[in-house]
Parts: sequence; structure tokens; C-alpha cells
Amino acid sequence: MVKESNEAKFLKLIKKVTKSIQKELKTMEADLEIIIEKTDCPEKVMTSISQESLIKTLYAAHNGVFRMSPDMDDLVETSNNIAKVLVKDEHIKISCLTRSSVESTKMDLAQTLKSTFELGGFDVEFAGSYPGWKPNVDSSILKTLDKIYVDLFDKKANIVACHAGLECGILGTNYPEMDMISFGPTIKGAHSPDERACISSTRKYWKFFLKILEEIPSKN
Repeated sequence: MVKESNEAKFLKLIKKVTKSIQKELKTMEADLEIIIEKTDCPEKVMTSISQESLIKTLYAAHNGVFRMSPDMDDLVETSNNIAKVLVKDEHIKISCLTRSSVESTKMDLAQTLKSTFELGGFDVEFAGSYPGWKPNVDSSILKTLDKIYVDLFDKKANIVACHAGLECGILGTNYPEMDMISFGPTIKGAHSPDERACISSTRKYWKFFLKILEEIPSKN
């Protein structure tokens, strides 16, 4: 809140800050708009101490890439997303999504965040954890399928990894010696109402899958 006598000065400051933010984010958010509107005074406000604690804690909490993979170029290994900040009914709830392809590094970041929020006076709870899946560049099955792909389509396969949650992470936790890869058709808009599969890539995937089955060695 600002006094009416300071309104012009306040709007001038906001305009300056807006231009700075738009300039900083013009590549990612070319159409970004920041709108200032008058509103009624709220019945309750946070104390200045609580406001300062919240803002400083959010500033200190890690948001974004925490560590890049040493095994694969340009692969994010560990990251955190401050996903939601909810101030309601005299409570503050901050939700984070912390993920990694390496379980120990994920927990290292989780403990870093826990320390940050506890220093700000927050209670911290871990929930919804799922295991990561560390890429194995020396995987035997990866090399075999890479060769099959080249023989079948006469070009190199696009081999990538991700630090999101995959079923392979769960399988690998229970069967640590299992060698595995994940492959399939091109999916767009995953985990949303717009999720869809590319039909042409589905046919290609099926042809690849059948060839893999043909190449499985017989057991003695």
C-alpha cells in the first residue's frame, strides 16, 4: 500500500522496473505485460517481519539448474523448481519440485532447500519422492540398439537422457544390475489434455521394436 500523495512516484518506479524486467526477459517472454490496478484495502496484511522473512527465504532458495551431468553434454542432472507459493488463512505454503537423475545429488539439494527454509522459520516436509535414472554411456544394450537403428534407418539415433521421473528409475532401484534403455514414438504435450503421438514415428518405432526382437540372442 502507498499513500495517495506518493501514487505518482510509485507508478513512475513501477514503470521503470517494468521496463527493466521486459528488457531482461524479451527473448523468453516477448509479449510480457505488467499491469498495475487500484484495489480495495485488504482486511488483513502480513506483518512486516513475516513479509521480509518470506521474501528473503524465496531469494535464498535455489531455483533452477543445480548441477549439470558429468556424463552427457548439455544434460541437466539436478534441478529445483519453486513451483507454488500460497499465502492463505494466516499460513504460508511453498511447494518445490526437486528432481535429479542421481538420487544422492537430489537429496543433497533437498537438504540444501530444507536448511534454507528452516533458517527462514518454516517447517519442512519431504513428500512424493521418486528415484532418478543415471545415464550409463557404457550400456551394452544401448550400443546394441544404436547399431540396429543405424542398420535399419541408415542414420545415427538421437541418444538423449533426462532428469525427469521415469519408470526406469523405479525398476533400477529394485534391480540395480539391470541394463536398460527407454525408447518410443514422438509424444507431444505429455501429461496434459493436449497429449498426442506422432503417427509416422509410431510406425518407425514399431519397425524398430520388431527388429530388436529378431536380434535377441537365444538362450543356451
